Amino acid sequence: MTTAAVPDGQRGDDDDRGGLRAALGGLTTRGRSFLAAGVAAAVCAYVLGQADLLRVGLLLAALPLICVLVLHRTRYRVAASRRLTPQRVEAGAEARVQLRMENVSKLPTGLLMLQDHVPYMLGPRPRFVLDRVEAGGRREVSYRVRSDLRGRFPLGPLQLRLNDPFGMCELTRSFSAYDTLTVVPRTEALPPVKLAGEAAGYGDGQQRSLALAGDDDVIPRTYRHGDDLRRVHWRSTARYGELMVRREEQPQRARCTVLLDTRRVAYQGTGPDSAFEWAVSGAASSLVHMLERGYAVRLLTDTGSAVPGQGSDGFAGSTQDSADTAGLLMDTLAIVDHSEGAGLSRASDVLRGGNEGLLIAFLGDLDEEQAALTARMRGRTGAAVAFVLDSGTWLTGGAVAGRVENRVRQLREAGWTAVAVPPGARIADLWQQASGGRTQSDTYGGWS
Repeated sequence: MTTAAVPDGQRGDDDDRGGLRAALGGLTTRGRSFLAAGVAAAVCAYVLGQADLLRVGLLLAALPLICVLVLHRTRYRVAASRRLTPQRVEAGAEARVQLRMENVSKLPTGLLMLQDHVPYMLGPRPRFVLDRVEAGGRREVSYRVRSDLRGRFPLGPLQLRLNDPFGMCELTRSFSAYDTLTVVPRTEALPPVKLAGEAAGYGDGQQRSLALAGDDDVIPRTYRHGDDLRRVHWRSTARYGELMVRREEQPQRARCTVLLDTRRVAYQGTGPDSAFEWAVSGAASSLVHMLERGYAVRLLTDTGSAVPGQGSDGFAGSTQDSADTAGLLMDTLAIVDHSEGAGLSRASDVLRGGNEGLLIAFLGDLDEEQAALTARMRGRTGAAVAFVLDSGTWLTGGAVAGRVENRVRQLREAGWTAVAVPPGARIADLWQQASGGRTQSDTYGGWS
């Protein structure tokens, strides 16, 4: 909730002159007509020598000017607050915005008109007319916003429009506060199944440890940003030619990396029903699903950037911070956009350390080179599942092209569980297809 006020108080001479010019600019069509008629009547009175016409002309010209001066000197103190519920919604869902206006001055207000600025994607700008608000009184109004497109949308600032009783002048005063509505991708509830190719007992999300006997039996891994330099294993570093660190014996949760292909060249079409939006929604559904099943997760894109971040292991999602991790991931997916990259090499470099657990990839159009690169990623993970989209068929609504089937076959030969995504498919159905029909009861201790 945000709160702001239109302040009262004294102004400097420069501010006062600037405000008066702004007030003159706020003359309505009626006010300008009166002023023009008064000036014309005064000129005619001077030419014709008609004193009565001159008095009429002066009255017509003076009325809008007096209204401008009175409205300019009006000192309302009005406090406004905005409450957005909820602040994070899925695409297609509604959020409610409640506005509260409070007159904190000792004088009643006149007619007030409110207008809140909202992006056009959320609907028309809401406008409200408030009758006289007594001293210390308050009024509440509300409206709803909805967007089929994900993103972060500012709400505000709120504008207060003041009118004189004769409708000669209209002034607009803006509050400074605003809120942000985050529209996240749509998610689907995924069935509790075990994906094909996953190691037995690997999907229960329970802790397990790495047993290390000693320095000769140490299993090193590549250095990641944030690792303690005291854990550097110099013998392995000299052997592999890159900085390596020891894997100390410690509890470790099952891991899952969701790879989202965002390359612009890999997708055709735009809008909420495009192939790219399906891939984003699929990644969001997978991340939420794996968090609910106790996995430590991360989101990886083709640019090599990872969320939650490049910590000691790059994964997050413990029991205590699962909700925060889900919020961070959804906020990231709310604003993810196409990258200008042409390949998946950066993502492959991130995965080269191995021990990345389960890999779930949402891929756009793949050429032969990128398909071969993706196939090699399989050797660095415990299990790998790919959902391959043919964005061209999403534009035409036709059947999956043979080229995509060839890419799927190539990934399967490399050990992936690959599924072609036809236009309009439900991620829950494809998730079931990727499991090979195995349910949670068929697993060792359960999976999802």
